[in-house]
Amino acid sequence: MFRTALRNVLAHKARLLMTVLAVMLGVAFVSGTLVFTNTISDAYQNSSAKGFGHVDVAVEPKHQDSEGDRVGTTPDLTQALLNRSARVPGADSALGVVHGFTAIADKDGKLIGGGYQSQGGNYWGTKDPRYPLVSGTVPHGKDQVLIDSDTARRAGYKVGDTVRVSVDGPVLTPTVSGIFSTDDGNVAAGGSLALFDTATAQQLFGKPGTYDEIDVKAKAGVSQSTLKAQLDAVLPKGTTETTTAEKLADDQAKAISSAMSSMKQGLLVFAGIALFVGTFIIANTFTMLVAQRTKELALLRAVGASRRQVTRSVLIEAFVVGAVAAVTGLLAGIGIGAGLKGLMGTFGATVPDGPLVITPGTVAAAIAVGVLVTMLAAWLPGRRAAKIPPVAAMSSLHAQATTKSLVLRNTIGALFAAAGVTVVIAATTMDADAAQAPMGLGAVLLIIGVFVLTPLLSRPLIAAAAPVLRLFGVSGKLARQNSVRNPRRTAATASALMIGLTLITGMTVMAGSLQHAIDKLAASAIRADYVVSMANGNGLSPDVDKKLSRAEGVTATSPLRNAPSRIGGQTEYLTGVNGSVIGKLTDLDVEEGAFTVGGDRVVVDDSTAKDHRWSAGSAFTVSYEDGRKQQLTVAGVYKGNAMIRGIMLDNATLAPHLRADATDMQVMVKTADGTSAAAKDKLVKALGSNPAIKIQDKKDISSDIAQMFTLMLNMLYGLLAMAVIVAVLGVINTLAMSVFERSQEIGMLRAIGLDRKGVKRMVRLESLVIALFGGVLGIGLGVFFGWATGQLVGSKMATYELILPWGRMALFLLLAALVGVLAALWPARRAARLNMLQAIKAQ
Repeated sequence: MFRTALRNVLAHKARLLMTVLAVMLGVAFVSGTLVFTNTISDAYQNSSAKGFGHVDVAVEPKHQDSEGDRVGTTPDLTQALLNRSARVPGADSALGVVHGFTAIADKDGKLIGGGYQSQGGNYWGTKDPRYPLVSGTVPHGKDQVLIDSDTARRAGYKVGDTVRVSVDGPVLTPTVSGIFSTDDGNVAAGGSLALFDTATAQQLFGKPGTYDEIDVKAKAGVSQSTLKAQLDAVLPKGTTETTTAEKLADDQAKAISSAMSSMKQGLLVFAGIALFVGTFIIANTFTMLVAQRTKELALLRAVGASRRQVTRSVLIEAFVVGAVAAVTGLLAGIGIGAGLKGLMGTFGATVPDGPLVITPGTVAAAIAVGVLVTMLAAWLPGRRAAKIPPVAAMSSLHAQATTKSLVLRNTIGALFAAAGVTVVIAATTMDADAAQAPMGLGAVLLIIGVFVLTPLLSRPLIAAAAPVLRLFGVSGKLARQNSVRNPRRTAATASALMIGLTLITGMTVMAGSLQHAIDKLAASAIRADYVVSMANGNGLSPDVDKKLSRAEGVTATSPLRNAPSRIGGQTEYLTGVNGSVIGKLTDLDVEEGAFTVGGDRVVVDDSTAKDHRWSAGSAFTVSYEDGRKQQLTVAGVYKGNAMIRGIMLDNATLAPHLRADATDMQVMVKTADGTSAAAKDKLVKALGSNPAIKIQDKKDISSDIAQMFTLMLNMLYGLLAMAVIVAVLGVINTLAMSVFERSQEIGMLRAIGLDRKGVKRMVRLESLVIALFGGVLGIGLGVFFGWATGQLVGSKMATYELILPWGRMALFLLLAALVGVLAALWPARRAARLNMLQAIKAQ
């Protein structure tokens, strides 16, 4: 039986190739998704990692918590504290660390590395253990800078070149005095790092004479705990805190893991979907192929093989096919993972660089899907075929499903579908966070239910196409009858396409609705033509607002300047604005009073007003961060949204109480001529063509917010392309089996006058009907899931409304039709070339 199984594998090369391809693509679907998700996750983790080889104990300022009317502050680490740390008995050395956002432009003036990955710091000197010099010399003053070797390589900079650098707004043009190497994870992940001498870095980052951290290295033989105890004894208690490098590393690992948890969960959802679709595709393909060989297996039974031997031969064949497909599928999946990562950059997403990550789990998943799933998929139909009496199998008496089995299947499917719909609808009434698990469970139950019910659904849906098929005469009529002759086979074929289109339609509906909501939010909340902010989300220098207000064509500007305060024993952030023009730059619905900002009059969003039980005319006392108090009056209550909310007061009132290093979160700008390329170019030039500053109109803001949705949608389109290829193979398998089973029938049709064109047309129309059936089911389910998910989003976003992308859904349906047409090419040609006499005698 072993030799028989191997000979059977090699004897049907076309069938073997088709099966291997289907299994290989299923494996590639799973392993490619796992490689991609692990690579992205690892890249983000590495970008957050920081080495601690140069430090044994870190000294950091201890934040003073808010208490009563006092706003919390962070004390400074002075040079005196650095000197005191260096003098403890167990210290070998101590260096002060200064860091902040520093953008480096490439030779075309564009930002290198993405805003959040652009960092700067201080170079401690030739003995700085963190950054060994590769070439050049140490920097001195604002006119010299060190850059990391990776950035120098990517941008083509060398020692002596002039670079454009932006620190907190102003643009500098220093000379590259040297290039250094570093193990900084942010740089390894595609970021950039610029270093100035310590005094210059302190001045540029607004920390003259002070440090962000003091790193102390222990003498040989002194433990980290001993050094920590010595530092704790000499440093002021309550304003500083010391942490060993071991503790820092543990805390960093926990922080990265926590920050990555949401992303990992999202990526694992993709991997889970890939696993489900890949497993389903393999099981579906092998089920059809074993069914095709029922008579062959019955013949083995007739010549003396036992049921167990027949089942074992099928499993051996499945093992060979699965093993070959698992290896090739894993290799293809690695390529797919690399391709998807490259596509993210093509779509404009800022993704950290990093190597492809192929974990043992990915290899195990590929083998499990390729071998175990294939053998399981073969065992169930093989065992069923082995139990059929040989005479019945060879006479096709087993082919029709019994009424009892169909009733049982439809009952189970209806129960699953009803449970799924009930759970999904119930989840739409829950809180968005609590509804995620029920929504996922309901979606799985509904998809399983529809899959089980697909044979029942095939008859009415395919019957709806009868008027169109009648236009093709006899070929169309025969195609419709063939489509519903074996509803289980038709359903199994259409289901692969159904699952893919369910995912993509649901995500497309969600992305389109969210994009519309964001566009509406930006349009309804902002009257300003442009919003100016830092690329990394940090604060802007107040000089930016001054430069913009003097720019040609600018009619009004208002910075949005956040500052902490204490109100009624609670910490509240105030937003300082230009009170005289803020009403012209925003478009907020006023629920009470008037939108008047100036002096002691402020406006408050409805949520904050409700929390404090304020209304128009209410007075309250605010304690600023400098400790001074003032009574303010609520002039009006406006409806807040995701873009603008909080307590707004005039900057003239707020500014005297701010720290010297206060920054603006963004600046709103109104121009005389509205938005245009020329107006934007003037603003860019007014700010010195600064690579670190973003100048965005409403459309840019919407696109920026919606970038993640677009990215995920594009990823799904890439995964759908694979699902389409697999669906094509599934339809080819079904049609080839259908042609094989109907050889005698096709021969008779040819004998009584149906020409070869008619036979080809019949097979093509059958394929088209099956593909469109799967497409209609997938689009219908996708719209339902998109609506359900939108209900959760709508509870937190007032501007959300369901938008059905009719154009894209029509495109998806055309794509399904194209799948049907392509899949029918080979089976139709094979059917048309059958010798009618041999076909009639074949059965």
